[in-house]
Amino acid sequence: MKNVDDLIDSAAELAEHGLSKGEIADELNVSRETASWLVERGGGNDAAAEAAASASTADIHVDWSALGRDSTRLRYAASAMADLLAKQGEEVDLTVGVEKAGAPLATAVANQLDTDLGTYAPAKHQWDEGDIDEQGGGFSRNFAAIRDRDCYVVDDIITSGTTMRESIEAIREQGGEPVACVVLVDKRGYDEIDGVPVYSLVDVVRVDREE
Repeated sequence: MKNVDDLIDSAAELAEHGLSKGEIADELNVSRETASWLVERGGGNDAAAEAAASASTADIHVDWSALGRDSTRLRYAASAMADLLAKQGEEVDLTVGVEKAGAPLATAVANQLDTDLGTYAPAKHQWDEGDIDEQGGGFSRNFAAIRDRDCYVVDDIITSGTTMRESIEAIREQGGEPVACVVLVDKRGYDEIDGVPVYSLVDVVRVDREE
């Protein structure tokens, strides 16, 4: 994807396939506000798009499909992510991937670190309109349970930090203890979220210059 028009077309296509705006945000690696703006623009709703734009802040689209579509490249990226986490010690035996895009990364990281694998589906996947606090996330029963265990948390992108913060809270509610988080790209440059160290392969820093 090279320009905004490409993103608008992609958002419209995903919406036609029934994805919520939260899922579209996850798929395109943008904020929920940006996803809402893209969907409204794609549907020709200029008034709604203008309202969505007024509620949003500047965003940065990250396309890491060159890694995701190739298992070898994905494994190399996961190896680097695992190396960042390994500095936290050898007692952790569970890696939790934040769905959707964080799950394959977490699978490769778990393999590198020889841990069990869990996955968490965040509330934003159900969000379309209204208050996201009314939605809820959950852990998949097809993977390892938290069961009061120490764990690593893996996702692809941190846009605002909301999803990572939610994941950390959900793990703690299950009695688990997040030891460290790792992502491919951190748009905010977090050192920690709710007391949990955050590592990333790439930090994106937006520099605003006054004229």
